[in-house]
Amino acid sequence: MVNSGHTSKQYDAELESVRARVLLMGELVGKQVRLAIAALSRGDVEQIDRIIADDHRVNALEVGIDESCSQIIARRQPTANDLRMVIMVIKTITDLERIGDEAKKIAIAAKNLSQKKNLTLPRFDKIKNVTNLTLNMLRQSLDAFAKLDTSAVAQVVRQDEQVDEEFRAVIRYLVTFMMEDPRTISSALEILFVAKAIERVGDHAKNMSEYVVYMVKGRDVRHITVEEIEREVQQ
Repeated sequence: MVNSGHTSKQYDAELESVRARVLLMGELVGKQVRLAIAALSRGDVEQIDRIIADDHRVNALEVGIDESCSQIIARRQPTANDLRMVIMVIKTITDLERIGDEAKKIAIAAKNLSQKKNLTLPRFDKIKNVTNLTLNMLRQSLDAFAKLDTSAVAQVVRQDEQVDEEFRAVIRYLVTFMMEDPRTISSALEILFVAKAIERVGDHAKNMSEYVVYMVKGRDVRHITVEEIEREVQQ
């Protein structure tokens, strides 16, 4: 719990309830991404349809948390750490909702690919590798949020650079695949959309980790180098 200096137990409970729901939302979107990639590799249409249908749960959580934050601002008029906490939550749920959108995009692409039964598809190994990287980033960002711990933020930012490089490698691989067999162009483009969605998940996870620095340090570290972030969190 944030040591904000106020004494209202009800106020503390409201803040903790909001934080707990953010973590629940983070767990849900991470699961959606993981299941979408698994369904893609198996061609599991039933699972794909469930993922697409469950996107409303993510949206409902965002709306509910946002409404709670609005009530806290209106009723409690938070300042200092508490205000930064509410701002961090609002920013974080926006990124989490977008991760949910990316999971839905992956599921839609997987459904399209499942209908191409007679075509050879590119291997999914590279997609699985970059997915593991991004889900690890998401876990670290949510852990930093839960503990208000900035120690892993620079590592998350560096991992995002690795994800970007992996994404470029996937593009090169798919281009080669399409050149060797033009009949696979449509399928390869669907997989490219999946890879881009995973890359965007990494971007959102990075954003979330940077919000923790804003909460703890009162410093906006977006758009600065990872070396500058390292110096900031060590102060």
